[in-house]
Amino acid sequence: MFQIDDYDLKILTLLQQNGRLTNAELSELTGLSSSQCSRRRIALEQAQMILGYHARLAPDAVGLDVIGLIEVKLLNHTVDCVDIFHKMLASENSIIDAYKTTGDSDYLIKVAVPDLRGLSDLISNTLSLSKSVAHLKTSVVLSRLKENGIIIPEQLQSC
Repeated sequence: MFQIDDYDLKILTLLQQNGRLTNAELSELTGLSSSQCSRRRIALEQAQMILGYHARLAPDAVGLDVIGLIEVKLLNHTVDCVDIFHKMLASENSIIDAYKTTGDSDYLIKVAVPDLRGLSDLISNTLSLSKSVAHLKTSVVLSRLKENGIIIPEQLQSC
Protein backbone atom coordinates (compact mmCIF):
# COMPACT_ATOMS: atom_id res chain seq x y z
CA MET A 1 0.00 0.00 0.00
CA PHE A 2 1.23 3.47 -0.89
CA GLN A 3 2.12 5.60 2.14
CA ILE A 4 1.15 9.26 1.82
CA ASP A 5 3.15 11.74 3.85
CA ASP A 6 2.42 15.42 4.53
CA TYR A 7 4.20 16.55 1.34
CA ASP A 8 2.20 14.10 -0.79
CA LEU A 9 -1.01 15.29 0.85
CA LYS A 10 -0.07 18.90 0.13
CA ILE A 11 0.69 18.03 -3.52
CA LEU A 12 -2.64 16.19 -3.87
CA THR A 13 -4.55 19.09 -2.31
CA LEU A 14 -2.86 21.65 -4.56
CA LEU A 15 -3.43 19.57 -7.70
CA GLN A 16 -7.07 19.01 -6.78
CA GLN A 17 -7.51 22.78 -6.69
CA ASN A 18 -5.52 23.33 -9.89
CA GLY A 19 -4.43 20.34 -11.98
CA ARG A 20 -2.41 22.62 -14.26
CA LEU A 21 0.25 23.43 -11.65
CA THR A 22 3.75 22.84 -12.95
CA ASN A 23 6.42 21.11 -10.88
CA ALA A 24 8.09 24.50 -10.43
CA GLU A 25 4.86 25.96 -9.04
CA LEU A 26 4.35 22.92 -6.80
CA SER A 27 7.93 23.34 -5.63
CA GLU A 28 7.31 26.93 -4.64
CA LEU A 29 4.08 26.05 -2.80
CA THR A 30 5.41 22.97 -0.97
CA GLY A 31 9.00 23.92 -0.25
CA LEU A 32 10.33 20.90 -2.16
CA SER A 33 12.58 21.02 -5.21
CA SER A 34 11.02 20.73 -8.67
CA SER A 35 12.63 17.33 -9.17
CA GLN A 36 11.23 16.07 -5.84
CA CYS A 37 7.76 17.32 -6.82
CA SER A 38 8.09 15.60 -10.18
CA ARG A 39 9.13 12.29 -8.60
CA ARG A 40 6.34 12.50 -6.03
CA ARG A 41 3.72 13.38 -8.68
CA ILE A 42 4.79 10.42 -10.82
CA ALA A 43 4.71 8.11 -7.78
CA LEU A 44 1.21 9.37 -6.86
CA GLU A 45 0.04 8.76 -10.43
CA GLN A 46 1.54 5.26 -10.52
CA ALA A 47 -0.07 4.44 -7.15
CA GLN A 48 -3.38 5.65 -8.62
CA MET A 49 -3.72 8.36 -6.00
CA ILE A 50 -4.08 10.74 -8.97
CA LEU A 51 -6.62 9.26 -11.37
CA GLY A 52 -6.27 11.81 -14.14
CA TYR A 53 -6.30 15.43 -15.21
CA HIS A 54 -9.25 17.01 -16.95
CA ALA A 55 -11.22 20.19 -17.49
CA ARG A 56 -14.37 20.29 -15.38
CA LEU A 57 -17.01 21.85 -17.62
CA ALA A 58 -20.24 23.47 -16.58
CA PRO A 59 -23.02 21.18 -17.88
CA ASP A 60 -24.80 24.08 -19.56
CA ALA A 61 -21.59 24.89 -21.49
CA VAL A 62 -22.17 21.68 -23.47
CA GLY A 63 -25.96 22.05 -23.75
CA LEU A 64 -26.88 19.96 -20.70
CA ASP A 65 -29.03 22.48 -18.86
CA VAL A 66 -30.87 20.08 -16.53
CA ILE A 67 -29.18 18.09 -13.78
CA GLY A 68 -31.13 15.35 -12.03
CA LEU A 69 -30.42 13.20 -9.00
CA ILE A 70 -32.19 9.86 -9.16
CA GLU A 71 -32.49 7.33 -6.37
CA VAL A 72 -32.73 3.80 -7.75
CA LYS A 73 -34.04 0.71 -6.01
CA LEU A 74 -33.36 -2.60 -7.75
CA LEU A 75 -35.88 -5.45 -8.06
CA ASN A 76 -33.40 -7.72 -6.27
CA HIS A 77 -29.68 -8.10 -5.72
CA THR A 78 -28.95 -11.18 -7.80
CA VAL A 79 -25.80 -11.14 -9.91
CA ASP A 80 -27.88 -10.95 -13.09
CA CYS A 81 -30.01 -8.04 -11.88
CA VAL A 82 -27.01 -6.04 -10.69
CA ASP A 83 -25.11 -6.83 -13.91
CA ILE A 84 -28.01 -5.59 -16.07
CA PHE A 85 -28.12 -2.35 -14.10
CA HIS A 86 -24.35 -1.83 -14.23
CA LYS A 87 -24.31 -2.42 -18.01
CA MET A 88 -27.08 0.17 -18.42
CA LEU A 89 -25.04 2.65 -16.31
CA ALA A 90 -21.98 2.10 -18.49
CA SER A 91 -23.88 2.53 -21.75
CA GLU A 92 -25.92 5.63 -20.89
CA ASN A 93 -23.98 8.87 -21.53
CA SER A 94 -26.54 11.00 -19.67
CA ILE A 95 -25.52 9.32 -16.40
CA ILE A 96 -22.49 11.26 -15.23
CA ASP A 97 -22.06 9.85 -11.71
CA ALA A 98 -23.34 6.73 -9.99
CA TYR A 99 -22.96 5.61 -6.39
CA LYS A 100 -23.98 2.41 -4.65
CA THR A 101 -25.58 3.51 -1.37
CA THR A 102 -27.06 2.33 1.87
CA GLY A 103 -30.55 3.28 3.05
CA ASP A 104 -33.85 3.17 1.20
CA SER A 105 -32.25 3.20 -2.25
CA ASP A 106 -29.58 0.97 -3.73
CA TYR A 107 -27.99 3.62 -5.98
CA LEU A 108 -27.88 7.37 -6.41
CA ILE A 109 -27.19 8.55 -9.93
CA LYS A 110 -26.50 12.04 -11.25
CA VAL A 111 -27.67 12.75 -14.76
CA ALA A 112 -27.20 15.69 -17.14
CA VAL A 113 -29.66 16.22 -19.99
CA PRO A 114 -30.53 19.07 -22.37
CA ASP A 115 -33.99 19.77 -20.95
CA LEU A 116 -36.91 18.35 -18.93
CA ARG A 117 -38.09 16.35 -21.94
CA GLY A 118 -34.64 14.72 -22.03
CA LEU A 119 -34.95 13.87 -18.33
CA SER A 120 -38.42 12.44 -18.88
CA ASP A 121 -37.17 10.36 -21.83
CA LEU A 122 -34.24 9.04 -19.80
CA ILE A 123 -36.54 8.03 -16.97
CA SER A 124 -39.28 6.58 -19.18
CA ASN A 125 -37.28 4.97 -21.97
CA THR A 126 -34.09 3.86 -20.24
CA LEU A 127 -34.30 3.63 -16.47
CA SER A 128 -37.92 2.49 -16.10
CA LEU A 129 -37.57 -0.07 -18.88
CA SER A 130 -34.51 -1.67 -17.30
CA LYS A 131 -35.38 -5.19 -16.19
CA SER A 132 -33.52 -4.58 -12.94
CA VAL A 133 -35.13 -1.36 -11.65
CA ALA A 134 -38.02 -1.55 -9.18
CA HIS A 135 -38.38 2.09 -8.12
CA LEU A 136 -37.06 5.55 -9.04
CA LYS A 137 -37.23 8.81 -7.15
CA THR A 138 -36.08 11.86 -9.11
CA SER A 139 -35.05 15.33 -7.97
CA VAL A 140 -34.20 18.17 -10.34
CA VAL A 141 -31.24 20.35 -9.34
CA LEU A 142 -32.28 23.99 -9.10
CA SER A 143 -28.77 25.37 -8.68
CA ARG A 144 -25.26 24.01 -8.23
CA LEU A 145 -23.64 25.47 -5.12
CA LYS A 146 -20.58 23.27 -4.58
CA GLU A 147 -19.06 20.48 -6.66
CA ASN A 148 -15.90 18.46 -6.15
CA GLY A 149 -15.22 20.43 -2.98
CA ILE A 150 -15.26 23.76 -4.79
CA ILE A 151 -17.81 26.54 -4.21
CA ILE A 152 -19.32 27.61 -7.53
CA PRO A 153 -19.36 31.39 -8.06
CA GLU A 154 -22.88 32.88 -8.10
CA GLN A 155 -22.74 33.81 -11.79
CA LEU A 156 -22.13 30.12 -12.64
CA GLN A 157 -24.80 28.61 -10.38
CA SER A 158 -27.24 27.76 -13.14
CA CYS A 159 -27.84 24.06 -13.79
